[in-house]
Amino acid sequence: MTSPILDISSVSLSFGRLKALDGVSFAVSAGERLALLGHNGAGKSTLFKAILGFLAPQAGHISVTGHAPGTDPARIAVNYLPEVVSFPRNLTGREVLDYFSGLRGAPRRDVADLLSRVGLADAADRAVGAYSKGMRQRLGLAQALIGAPRLLLLDEPTSGLDPVSREDFYEVIAEAAGRGSAVLLSSHSLEEVQNRTDRVAILAQGRLCAEGTVAQLAARASLPTTIRITAHAGAADDLHAAFGGRRINGCRLEIDCDAATKLSVLARLGQHRQALSDIDVAAPGLNDIYRHFSGRDRAEDRT
Repeated sequence: MTSPILDISSVSLSFGRLKALDGVSFAVSAGERLALLGHNGAGKSTLFKAILGFLAPQAGHISVTGHAPGTDPARIAVNYLPEVVSFPRNLTGREVLDYFSGLRGAPRRDVADLLSRVGLADAADRAVGAYSKGMRQRLGLAQALIGAPRLLLLDEPTSGLDPVSREDFYEVIAEAAGRGSAVLLSSHSLEEVQNRTDRVAILAQGRLCAEGTVAQLAARASLPTTIRITAHAGAADDLHAAFGGRRINGCRLEIDCDAATKLSVLARLGQHRQALSDIDVAAPGLNDIYRHFSGRDRAEDRT
């Protein structure tokens, strides 16, 4: 079995009496994209700093391609994109990537391709000081892709990007994963990552509450699927009597069911098709899963 690129095992880290991380364990393999979710202060930034070697855990261990964080092999393997990027304003985008390519020992001939991949080919020779926030973020992504890193650490990477640029960003990340990079990204945009990552890990108060695919976590949480029905005029009462559920207005009905009974409910509804104007099936989403496992709606302030 191939070893994971990033392996985090029972990691705990405290600041005085404040436990920022408490027994956190998960792994990310080559070609895999894992979204790290949590409120502000849940421990995401602390974990990123530990992976980069800036903080040392008091218990447990972290390995990057089998090496300790902060060692030369681990540093070579990792590229990091912070939430807020900063580059010299007088340098052009091309010059920035030339500089970082030199630092990583990567071929400068790849710079033009990197700029094109993040949509900055036309702005390659403009000063970074004239870039918008979104353009600087895309330049940061290009910098993070230099040298085809084994592990990509992305902290709120779509901050400042418009919807189209966000779509483009995740396409670039999918391409990087397709070439074998392991991707760990943190995000507050749950709908955004739901269908664009392979697994999610949920942190709350420094602890890992849940980890797995969206489907696995929805099943584990026993979250209901909601079937929304629009009835023809005059038919809603009979449907409500037959199926129960919640009346929304004169002609709409919502029925909650678990995964095991969903098909049987739909089959029964098929017997009433003459009364149905429309039907929609809404499976539990990442917002529902996150709310269930984090178990809290109040803000955290732990890091």
